[in-house]
Amino acid sequence: MKKAKLDTYEQDMLVAFDQGNMASVITSKDDLQKYRAAARDTFIKDRRVNIRLSTPDLMDIQEKAAEEGLPYQTLIASILHKYVSGKLVERPARRLTAQSTRTG
Repeated sequence: MKKAKLDTYEQDMLVAFDQGNMASVITSKDDLQKYRAAARDTFIKDRRVNIRLSTPDLMDIQEKAAEEGLPYQTLIASILHKYVSGKLVERPARRLTAQSTRTG
């Protein structure tokens, strides 16, 4: 699986962590349990949905997912999560459709 691309800040954080230069800010076991439960609940995927997509849209999603090195279902779930949490940033996209890649 392809490694995630890290920006400079993320690389600095990873280096600091690897060198043992980071300390926990959690001061109590109760807080630790609370944060662990929240993290666990965040990543539990207990619901299944079915959606209909156009073939070109699905092919574009699969292509983007392949570029990121992850399953297309995971990419769709990530996009939906960002949307509902208000973190989806809209910007112009380079639209590659299956049709345009076959002809060009």
